[in-house]
Amino acid sequence: MVPLQTLYARTHFRNLQIHKLYRSFHSTKHLYKEPITVSTVYDPVTGCMVTKSNEEPDKQRGERLLNSDYADAFKDDRSYGSVMKGFGGGKKKSKSKSVWVCSECGYSDGQWWGYCRECKSVNTMKELVDVVDSGGGKTNGFQMSEKLVQSWLPKRAGEAVPLRLTDVNRGVNHSDWRFPLSGLFGDEVSRVLGGGLVPGSLVLVGGDPGVGKSTLMLQIAAIIAEGKEIGKPAPVLYVSGEESVEQIGNRADRMEISTDELFLYSSTDIEDILVKAQALSPRALIIDSIQTVHLAGVTGSAGGIYQVKECTAALLRFAKKTDVPVFLIGHVTKSGDIAGPRVLEHIVDAVLYMEGEQYSSHRLLRAFKNRFGSTDELGVFEMSPCGLKAVKNPSEIFLSEERSDSEFLAGLATAVIMDGSRTFVIEIQALCATGSSLSRQVNGVQAGRADMIIAVLMKQAGLKLQSNAIFLNVVSGASLTETAGDLAVAAAICSSFLEFPIPSNMAFIGEVGLGGELRMVPKMEKRVGTLAKLGYKKCVVPEPAAKLLRGLDFGEFELLGCQTLKDVINSVFITS
Repeated sequence: MVPLQTLYARTHFRNLQIHKLYRSFHSTKHLYKEPITVSTVYDPVTGCMVTKSNEEPDKQRGERLLNSDYADAFKDDRSYGSVMKGFGGGKKKSKSKSVWVCSECGYSDGQWWGYCRECKSVNTMKELVDVVDSGGGKTNGFQMSEKLVQSWLPKRAGEAVPLRLTDVNRGVNHSDWRFPLSGLFGDEVSRVLGGGLVPGSLVLVGGDPGVGKSTLMLQIAAIIAEGKEIGKPAPVLYVSGEESVEQIGNRADRMEISTDELFLYSSTDIEDILVKAQALSPRALIIDSIQTVHLAGVTGSAGGIYQVKECTAALLRFAKKTDVPVFLIGHVTKSGDIAGPRVLEHIVDAVLYMEGEQYSSHRLLRAFKNRFGSTDELGVFEMSPCGLKAVKNPSEIFLSEERSDSEFLAGLATAVIMDGSRTFVIEIQALCATGSSLSRQVNGVQAGRADMIIAVLMKQAGLKLQSNAIFLNVVSGASLTETAGDLAVAAAICSSFLEFPIPSNMAFIGEVGLGGELRMVPKMEKRVGTLAKLGYKKCVVPEPAAKLLRGLDFGEFELLGCQTLKDVINSVFITS
């Protein structure tokens, strides 16, 4: 009897292998590799153990897998580079990182908070993406290649080396170093700039829409191009990204500007603008406006945070390398600040701001930053059909044309205020009405300051103002922001309450304390001198100021010194 032979099988696995796609050393095609197994089977015919493997030949396996779904699933990940690149894997994908940047101050944060943690502005955080390429280099607006601007700048012989301060200043006359601006208009602009235009300076001019920024810069460009006090005419380039050349020419024709050296150009590409400026070699360059220009290779659109910063930095390098002064016109936000990152104001040399009331023709040009002069200066202009004109006597711009009303109308008083180095004479009106609802309305005067003066008049001067509605107003829309007008406010209220008119040739200067005492204010001599030049005859001042100024010659001008509000009432509102 033939014994029954048992058939058995034993399977052995090679080292653990993971299902994966791999690239052949000699091919860029992806192959899907199955795990290789080895099976040992007993063959009853031969009576031997037979070993079998599921491994296929490379050619057969490649043809099968290329026609399968795996090749289609991963076909987008193929690399068509060199053999070694295909073997080592495809090119690394670029990584992106989101950064939240404040549109007001330029503060950046890694996440969104709903408000800026630096300037506390709400809804100003904008998301920007910084892209990191495979080489590890970062591409964003803050890292613009220096090669982009090398072609714009002139080549200078030799290498720059540090210089001694004495060598730099030797033989330099700083008054002749600046560009003087001719005429009354030029004098006002030069006053704000610190005495003239500095070569190679970068000046930012801001203001509300329609206030006259473009008009101001077009007139400045014409004065610089004419060069009456410089020596000879020279080209000036005026570039606008908001208007066409024909529109600028039409506006210049209305303003009667006809200089031959003023060149107009319309473009928004900084590279193109600086190439044209390089070829023209202008005496000055004007950009209208910085929010409309862009620089290729910088993240974001024109007016964005990165674009504004890098365009300004490129113009700064151009100005410093060529000694060409550059003017930038900037837009403002709803809060009145210049649009763009706060770093923009740190880059430029001077920040000028143009102010003007909606229903007033007067414009004020003041400096908020000036590396080459004082920020206390103020330029006063008047808008006319032919452009801006300098005001000959700015001290009287806030006075009414007919001041004889104060001879028979109670409640009018004159004060002298300072704005920078300029003195302005303003008129304050007060009205005390009985029988109406008890309220206080103030225009042009700080409400808290007005309440304090009224309380002092009731407590220290003994005026029964409790049953009166009091209204205060500053003529011509001016604002009383300093304490030098306290005495004039108190005098106007007393005049209306007592129904006693104040003479039109009398003014009031002084601060009112809580005890009813009068205190001195800065620059008393300049304030009183302005009144004397304008034809005033008498001024009520604190007693210490009167003693200090009595030794000075003001002609027939009379100083009336008082110590308290009671002394003012007894001296002005009581007739003998």
